[in-house]
Amino acid sequence: MLGQLQFRSAAATAKALHGLSQAQRTQSAVAATACSAQRATGRRAVATSTDYGKTFDKILIANRGEIACRVIKTAKKMGIKTVAIYSEADANSLHVRLADEAVFVGPPPTSKSYLNIPNILGAIKQTGAQAVHPGYGFLSENSQFVKALDGVGATFIGPNESAMAAMGDKIQSKIIAHEAKVNTIPGFNGVVKDAEHAVEISRSIGYPVMIKASAGGGGKGMRIAWNDNEARDAFKISSSEALSSFGDDRLLVEKFVEDPRHIEIQLIGDKHGNVIYLPERECSIQRRNQKVIEEAPSVHIDEATRKAMGEQAVALAKNVGYYSAGTCEFLVDPKRNFYFLEMNTRLQVEHPITEYITGLDLVEQMIRVAANQKLNFKQSDVKIKGWAFESRVYAEDPEKYLPSIGTLNKYIEPKAIKDEIRCDSGIVEGSEISIYYDPLICKLCTHAPTRAEAITTMEKALDTYVIKGVTHNVPLLRDVYSHPRFQSGKISTAFLAEEYPKGFKGHKLTEESSEELVAISAVIHSLRDARKRGWVQGGGSFADNRVGTPVAKSDWSFFVGIGENATQKADVKKVSDGTYTVAIDGKAPVTVSNLEWVLESPIIHAHVKGAKGAARPVTMQYLETDASGYKLQHYGTKFSVRLQTPLQNQLSIHMKPKPKIDTTRMILAPMPGTVVSVAVKVGDLVAEGSELAVVEAMKMQNVLRAPRAGTIKGVYVKAGESVGGDEVMIEFAGDAAKTVKKSA
Repeated sequence: MLGQLQFRSAAATAKALHGLSQAQRTQSAVAATACSAQRATGRRAVATSTDYGKTFDKILIANRGEIACRVIKTAKKMGIKTVAIYSEADANSLHVRLADEAVFVGPPPTSKSYLNIPNILGAIKQTGAQAVHPGYGFLSENSQFVKALDGVGATFIGPNESAMAAMGDKIQSKIIAHEAKVNTIPGFNGVVKDAEHAVEISRSIGYPVMIKASAGGGGKGMRIAWNDNEARDAFKISSSEALSSFGDDRLLVEKFVEDPRHIEIQLIGDKHGNVIYLPERECSIQRRNQKVIEEAPSVHIDEATRKAMGEQAVALAKNVGYYSAGTCEFLVDPKRNFYFLEMNTRLQVEHPITEYITGLDLVEQMIRVAANQKLNFKQSDVKIKGWAFESRVYAEDPEKYLPSIGTLNKYIEPKAIKDEIRCDSGIVEGSEISIYYDPLICKLCTHAPTRAEAITTMEKALDTYVIKGVTHNVPLLRDVYSHPRFQSGKISTAFLAEEYPKGFKGHKLTEESSEELVAISAVIHSLRDARKRGWVQGGGSFADNRVGTPVAKSDWSFFVGIGENATQKADVKKVSDGTYTVAIDGKAPVTVSNLEWVLESPIIHAHVKGAKGAARPVTMQYLETDASGYKLQHYGTKFSVRLQTPLQNQLSIHMKPKPKIDTTRMILAPMPGTVVSVAVKVGDLVAEGSELAVVEAMKMQNVLRAPRAGTIKGVYVKAGESVGGDEVMIEFAGDAAKTVKKSA
């Protein structure tokens, strides 16, 4: 195995950086020097790293992406050298550039690289790393990996093998929790044998039930079933996803608690018997059982409930001799009854918000615990400082929740402002989002004294987050934060399903947001028209290119519209530098003031005052110009704005609409990925709802079902083949087989 490994030194990393663009070099340099862990400010509630002694000289990070970068940053702060591992797909990734050394461990598939224990052990021996931080996912909860590290004399930065085996297994942990008198959800704690066994168990518990993987987490291998057919399907898909993601296809079945909140308690313990619980995180905003938005603390949890949950979590941890960072997850009903779900024996994705409200660096604590140091703070030292949110920014279609792949040809993270905004990412401009790994782009976090202020800061951060090259979920995130129900704190794990029952379709323009979009669109069109005619913007005014003197041009008239047609007449007048009035269809003018925009730059700042109310701050993104107008991002959603001169508007009525391509008889790939299976062949008669094929991407499987009864005319893919997004996979014959009934 060692012969397959490729070593990369810091010098080689520097050489790799040499070929990057200036933007990429700048982002890499910033990421390398800026510690994403919370800065030591006056708000720190516990001790800093200077209160401890020496730990390790060199650690290896057995992970990739943002979490690998996150661990590297704390290690650098502590004076520890780092070793990255990477697959062929990650050869030029940011975590490779940031580490002091890097070792190649295999091809892109995780089973051949990041889950390849022999190759990782070879990297440890080759580099002399004394300890290994697993991050989250991959091998972070694999007790066999811990045992293997013991065999080569490397310290695992996490819990011991026995505690991990006991609590990392959802089935075993529920048995232990029940015996320890921790509140648990009714369910079957044995191993589910097959699909029919899953149905039998589900009936005995009573629908609805949750069928989920015993190993792992991250929402993979989890399905809700409301009847027998859904239980059979859930068994099949969940076991397949679990095997693909964690190498373990065992499942458990438990009662699905309706209208719950997902609340978790962060633990930190040392090897000397000390275990402390930290304030809760709420993770109720989820899709496909995967968290999207988290916050700390929770509006639903009072001090008494927090104490009870924390003490049960600590008792459970002590019962198995647990140390390092770990998290007990609970479901909490509207009356604050709470039920233990599982224990994650690793660092959580959402750990930054706990760091924000406690002042702790959890990665640092894990390293120090692994080095046999005692925790240097007590339970009474832990205080809640303000409010924090985490937004998981994914490369995905926010309407269908399907992954997106591509190259980030433009990438600008929100500006980190002291203790208010934090971006944990593992990418830079030019990075590739591939089909092999989780589509997470960044964990965007904000912190403020109050929940309302933290929400406002997050809205501003999302409005200035520039991502081009892949479809992303910023539109959904932005819409959730501005949603009245979310702002009131009346949420549950069903929030997204209830508020967007037909999927997220983008921000629905209100009278105000429509007014903002039309007015600012009209103004930027006027500015671009001025430049086109020979004037340029400079210092907020227009000057003649030839002599540099102010010009008289101060008003414009054209037609504007959102979507297909430009139906509203807009009259724009310049009042002063940075201030304009826009009259739409002769109505009272809207005032756009304090305009900040350099022509063609991505961010537009302004204040908009309509006929009603005071001026309100607005931030938009200028995405691109197209043949008929512009694409602007407003409230996170992309809008096409159509602009026409009066003559163009008059002639447009004679334009014939483009013919639409009929795809109703075609089954298209919902995303780029790999075909797992094909269940039909040419000539088959299928019922509506029948399974046609399964496509997997980024460790998630999607079942494609027949939208109607019919005859299969063509099957154009095979199991194991790769498909692109919207690629035709299966085609129906033109005449539907109406006699085919839906299968039971």
